[in-house]
Amino acid sequence: MRRTEHGQVEIQKNEDPNSGGVSEDKEFLRTEPLGKLLLKLALPTVAAQLINMLYNIVDRIYIGHIPDIGATALTGVGVCMPLIMIVSAFAALVGYGGAPRASIFMGKQDKESAEKTLGNCFMLQIIISVILTVVLLIWNRDFLMAFGASENTIEYGVDYMNIYALGTIFVEITLGMNAFITAQGFAKTGMLSVLIGAVANIILDPIFIFGFDMDVRGAALATIISQALSCIWVVSFLCGKRTFLKIKKKNLGLTPKIILPCLALGIATFIMQASESVISVCFNSSLQKYGGDIAVGAMTILTSVMQFAMLPLQGLGQGAQPIISYCYGAGDSGRVRSAFKLLLKVSMAYSVLLWLLVVLFPGGFAAMFTSDEALMEYTRTALRIYMGSMFLFGIQMACQMTFNALGKAAESIIVAVMRKFVLLIPLIYLMPQIIKSDQAMAVYIAETIADLFAVTFTAILFVFQFRKTLKNLKGA
Repeated sequence: MRRTEHGQVEIQKNEDPNSGGVSEDKEFLRTEPLGKLLLKLALPTVAAQLINMLYNIVDRIYIGHIPDIGATALTGVGVCMPLIMIVSAFAALVGYGGAPRASIFMGKQDKESAEKTLGNCFMLQIIISVILTVVLLIWNRDFLMAFGASENTIEYGVDYMNIYALGTIFVEITLGMNAFITAQGFAKTGMLSVLIGAVANIILDPIFIFGFDMDVRGAALATIISQALSCIWVVSFLCGKRTFLKIKKKNLGLTPKIILPCLALGIATFIMQASESVISVCFNSSLQKYGGDIAVGAMTILTSVMQFAMLPLQGLGQGAQPIISYCYGAGDSGRVRSAFKLLLKVSMAYSVLLWLLVVLFPGGFAAMFTSDEALMEYTRTALRIYMGSMFLFGIQMACQMTFNALGKAAESIIVAVMRKFVLLIPLIYLMPQIIKSDQAMAVYIAETIADLFAVTFTAILFVFQFRKTLKNLKGA
């Protein structure tokens, strides 16, 4: 390995793959045309995110159509979402913090550090899983009551969480470690990781919910069995022959200089996802106060539709992450800039398209989750209000994911905190005091206003920091 006169890294053709350097097959991240490469990496990751979304959304669709109890059961399971988001957030803390750093190490030809990162993150996921399982089993009822459950809905939430908690380790390892598969450029394998579980979930849900008459407990059981299948696939791949980075016993001990930078980088994504949990609690408590169970039930549907926006955008970012991280590690500033511009264009196109569909066909989205006429009618209006700024969200996610890919932990944390904690939470409580005519709908308006200000702030910060980063890279 040597540096060219332009300061970029050039891989020697005969580099020993066992010496810690990256094998030359990863050089396609720097040489293949960007459009073709992003398509190859992003399509499977977007598909993986959409498939992963099916775990919870399919549960809600089936639950919402259970005869007689559908609307009430849907609201009860909806109150579980803050806890489910917390589980996913811890997976993101480790996986989305460790995977970009592993990619950067690969770009620097440091395979040993990349594999240490993988091993440390795997062990930390196991430790976190055990702690979360114990907490959820002991205190889930208390959490659910605090999160907006009512006497009518609490038992459905408790029934769901008692079973879901047992599969926490499968969720953590599947979501967290799959990021390392995608980070190596194995996008199709990453897609298969979630496809296996999603297909199993779609098949098992109606069997357990309706066939065995287990209602919400059947949905939870189907979910953890499906996640277990995905978990087996992910671990088998990362211990097998096809992967470039392997889980090795010698790397499983937690080393502060390895794991702490991963956590620092991953904390931004953790805040984004964990804050969704906090936000969900704030929304549910306010909506229960101003609109009752129907407003909380509508929020369950709105959260599901929001996933149609957020997860594909995250998938696009994850598809671009190996390119941006690898080229940043290799010192290729021009390709980093080009990759971001392409990611921004595609993300904007998707967010505008989804926003148009929501504005034009809100009833179609509502009908997916409920057959209750009152809930459906209420959701139509709430959905247009809640997602009013969605057409701009491609900017937010493209900048956020690029900060992460570049290893910019501080900037990622700032934009995550700004959107959720500085803007949205205060507005949830402020807007009903300003709009007295319909205080429940005023709560939904808070999301739109917060997104407008957050996107503006993120775009300005990104322009300044991105230019500075690329300038420093050229001078390195």
